[in-house]
Amino acid sequence: MSITPPITPRVRDEWRARIAAEYTSAAITQHLVLWMIQVGAPPDLIDTGLAIVADELAHSRLSHEVYVAAGGREPPALDRDALGLRRTMPRLEDDILHVVVRSFCLGETVAVPLFRHLREACTEPVAKAALDRILRDEVRHRDFGWDVLDWLVTTDDGVPARVSGALPVMIADLESNYGIGNEAVASDDGAMTAADRAWGLAPPRDYAEILTRTIERDFIPRFAARDIVVHRGAPTA
Repeated sequence: MSITPPITPRVRDEWRARIAAEYTSAAITQHLVLWMIQVGAPPDLIDTGLAIVADELAHSRLSHEVYVAAGGREPPALDRDALGLRRTMPRLEDDILHVVVRSFCLGETVAVPLFRHLREACTEPVAKAALDRILRDEVRHRDFGWDVLDWLVTTDDGVPARVSGALPVMIADLESNYGIGNEAVASDDGAMTAADRAWGLAPPRDYAEILTRTIERDFIPRFAARDIVVHRGAPTA
């Protein structure tokens, strides 16, 4: 008779964090769509953005179901200061551009292979159902970012140069969080139990490897197709 391995705190901590992350994504997207309405963005892009808000809320609910199934009881740790956007540039169009590139062209693009990887070894039914839905939706979220970028390019010839200048800092931020720029990732030995992987987890080292591949296979060619150069290393002035 086989014995089911105990569910570790690592599983609960990860899915509790995902509840908050998805809720935060919903709030950011909602605020972004408001900005897009204010500048008269195409209605189809606005409609897609609103659908993404609903997706992110569904992802948060599904993540909560996984967390509870894993024995979680604490509420999600929401950072209210992160549940929205702040203007930082004189032109609203430039604030939209910054958020779209950072959160969608970069963040949602790397999310697709990441969630695909998490799903591969996931066998717990409640976690697998959540990852099935999340992965399916992330493809649309990724495409939304590139579609909005394409629209912005048509409205302003200076967009490619501004994005090229901003990318070094944005990619460095990704690497400091998920790549070897993060000490916890750099020191990770890649070890993780099959039981934890069955709940849709992966070691930090896997995140770094996926980010590196995504930069080369997705970021660089996708930006190049829009005459945007991905500079690596020190940020440009």
